[in-house]
Amino acid sequence: MVTKDPRCLNHMFAAEIFMHRFLLSSAVRTLNPKEADWFYTPVYTTCDLTNAGLPLPFKSPRVMRSAIQYISNKWPFWNRTDGADHFFVVPHDFAACFHYQEEKAIERGILPLLRRATLVQTFGQENHVCLKEGSIIIPPYAPPQKMQAHLISPDTPRSIFVYFRGLFYDTGNDPEGGYYARGARASLWENFKSNPLFDISTDHPATYYEDMQRAVFCLCPLGWAPWSPRLVEAVVFGCIPVIIADDIVLPFADAIPWEEIGVFVEEKDVPKLDTILTSMPIDDILRKQRLLANPSMKQAMLFPQPAQPRDAFHQILNGLARKLPHPEGTYLQPGDTRLNWTAGPVGDLKPW
Repeated sequence: MVTKDPRCLNHMFAAEIFMHRFLLSSAVRTLNPKEADWFYTPVYTTCDLTNAGLPLPFKSPRVMRSAIQYISNKWPFWNRTDGADHFFVVPHDFAACFHYQEEKAIERGILPLLRRATLVQTFGQENHVCLKEGSIIIPPYAPPQKMQAHLISPDTPRSIFVYFRGLFYDTGNDPEGGYYARGARASLWENFKSNPLFDISTDHPATYYEDMQRAVFCLCPLGWAPWSPRLVEAVVFGCIPVIIADDIVLPFADAIPWEEIGVFVEEKDVPKLDTILTSMPIDDILRKQRLLANPSMKQAMLFPQPAQPRDAFHQILNGLARKLPHPEGTYLQPGDTRLNWTAGPVGDLKPW
């Protein structure tokens, strides 16, 4: 799939590919299934791209079902647990719900065959159909080498108060503007497009990464999903992330003190954003910047090649290790099954 379309290696969903490559040479890998605590199946569900390079999630359920069918027919391990000791990386907008529009994702729900597996996913929102208990939330992929190439001197003054580049309206999919980003991005534009403290635009300049390093606050509003690569970029470039996504569950909360490094603004409070940020005491801003300067904070957000200690790969391993030993009920009695192989939309049941 990657040979057919190498763009998969560079988009924000590429964690599924790099996790696979990391595990192939990792010291935690065993070739003896009897020694294994976990079973991992690489399935590249975001590698079916449009001409514009966006992943089409519509075939993903069929790809995933076909992979599970294959491993359950070929080896005995899936059937012992119905996947409860297996993990999958599902980095799409709404993870294993496999749709980029929230309404449709909720309607679909998590692919029934993954109900017992552990999901490693970028999507995180409290009390949401597409986030099941026990999932491991990860950052989206942002190319480490590319960001490294754009680093400027840490002594560069932060002369931009608030910075954002991206869409405010998605006219193609949401012409009226109330559904995309739940209206939060439209509100940003309407309220602050003329405010001199806010450097916000749809333009994506060649100096984008450098500009983030010159900014005090970087806006990280939800889009179609609550998460975006801006979160990674803000942390890596020492720009205080302003997180506008109600009930978001952030990656690696045990390694990254989000409440201390970020600013959380409710979607309904977007019109008050200028007051919220200008009234923040300078000592609080400096403290957040000092924490963001800690290299371990940046490392936890990245998928470098080769892997490095405490990077995102190792944070995922830590998350899997914390789930051991597997709870009672993981292993089924012979012949017992907890999964309904014919559940879900009829279109998902076609072989891929």
